Parts: sequence; structure tokens; C-alpha cells
Amino acid sequence: MIYLGCDHGGFALKQTICEYLHKQGVAFTDCGNTILDNEDNFPDFVEPVVKGVVSRADNFGILICGTGIGVSIAANHHHGIRAALVHNVEYARLARQHNNANVLCLGGRFVDTKTALAIVDTFLNTPMDTNPKYQRRMAAACKEL
Repeated sequence: MIYLGCDHGGFALKQTICEYLHKQGVAFTDCGNTILDNEDNFPDFVEPVVKGVVSRADNFGILICGTGIGVSIAANHHHGIRAALVHNVEYARLARQHNNANVLCLGGRFVDTKTALAIVDTFLNTPMDTNPKYQRRMAAACKEL
């Protein structure tokens, strides 16, 4: 399952991604915002996405705000979340391969639709590299402090 959330800065892009996933037959849950509201707060939409992601190991999240920075910071405060702010397809591939990212963060004001959909495809279809060095690095990076 893929969980999606956005604030007003990512609203249009999230709607486009939802339509795209629906056409592809991919299961997803839209955690909001479901209306364009310039007074919304991105942390309100991060919370349901990260709860969905951590509920099963094979779930993913997609979070979008104006820059992608705010949602990535908020998401990474949650145990079990590895959120990556991605700007292009190569970042998406590496976020999954080397870092086993489970939440994709996008900047709705900075990524065009065509690139965003290619990023989503790459992120959702790239597995974690089984090389022990990446697994060792992620185990060290994600341990509780």
C-alpha cells in the first residue's frame, strides 16, 4: 500500500500522482489534503502517512509540500521512517538501493509532472541493494540514539 499526503504546496502534484497510480492499478490511500487549503499545515498530513508506512514493511509513503523539505524533516522524526527528498530519477533509485528509503518526498513547486511520475515509478520499483555494506550503513544510521 502507498500512502500519500500533501499540503497546499504539493496539492496539484499529489492529485496528479493519485490519478496516475489509479490508472496503473496501484493500491493507495490519500491521506490528504483532499481540498486546496492555503491555511493547512504539512505536519497534519505527515502523521497519517508515516503511520500507514510503519504498519507493514512493504508499505511506502509519498509526501509533497512546496519544497519537500518540511515534509522530509517531519517524516524523519518518526521511528522506522527513512524519508528521502528526491529531485530526479537517479536520486530515487539511489534512495531505494543504498538507503532503503520508504517515504518519497517531493517539492511540488520544483518538480515537473513528467519528472515526478518517473521518480514515483523508479522509487516504487527499485529494491534495496543486498550488498552488506549498504545494509550495515543503514543499520548504523537508523539505530535508536
